[in-house]
Amino acid sequence: MPISAVIVDDEQLARDELAFLVASVGEVNVVAQGKNGLEAVSLIKEHSPDLVFLDVQMPGLDGFGVIKKLLDRKLPLPKIVFATAFDQYAVKAFEVNAVDYILKPFDKKRVAQSVEKARAQMESNSGSDDKLDALVRMLESQKSQTAKILIKAAGRLLLADPKDICYATIDDGVITVVTSGHAGMEGQSNCRTLEELNENLNPSLFWRAHRSFLVNIHHIREVVPWFKSSYQLRMDDKKQTEIPVSRAQTRRLRELFNL
Repeated sequence: MPISAVIVDDEQLARDELAFLVASVGEVNVVAQGKNGLEAVSLIKEHSPDLVFLDVQMPGLDGFGVIKKLLDRKLPLPKIVFATAFDQYAVKAFEVNAVDYILKPFDKKRVAQSVEKARAQMESNSGSDDKLDALVRMLESQKSQTAKILIKAAGRLLLADPKDICYATIDDGVITVVTSGHAGMEGQSNCRTLEELNENLNPSLFWRAHRSFLVNIHHIREVVPWFKSSYQLRMDDKKQTEIPVSRAQTRRLRELFNL
């Protein structure tokens, strides 16, 4: 019985190379390819593949984020082979949790071993959900809370500390990030959606107040009552930007500040 596989990597060349190597193993059908984490979740849900080759390091929702989303949504997990150019720590994390991985640049023999390992697990019906869950939780606990966010401004690539980010907004597909204070900066994120940006931020601090705005609750200066029982948020950036709260999020606002 052929194995159905999905390949996800943000680099076209890497996808092409891996698809070629997987095809050379035999008895494997690559049913779909994706270029980012959000596509990975969608393709896994759509195709229910037996095996997924999943790039770890992708912008926005990375490989570990994909697993976390699948676990959180209680979707059935395929066998996962992580593709990575990661450091020794990540490789050790895979080994400790007995989760398979292949290193970039890809090696034909190693890809074949991963396919055979996945096939053996499927035949013996040995589950790896718990191992993947343990891996994701372990890496989450190790992830630095001070990871910087890249902002492009005036031809420069600036790094912002997430705690200094006041809010982010999306307009016509472009995400603008604004930091707080008089020395604050403003620039564009390389993320494609606010959801992707939010994946890199602390969920206890950042809140989607409106479909076009993601705000840091520590940088809300004032809650301003608005018409028809709605509210606006006045932020503590140098412009004291006023951000609407959508009707769907009004209840969450009341919960946050006991209104």
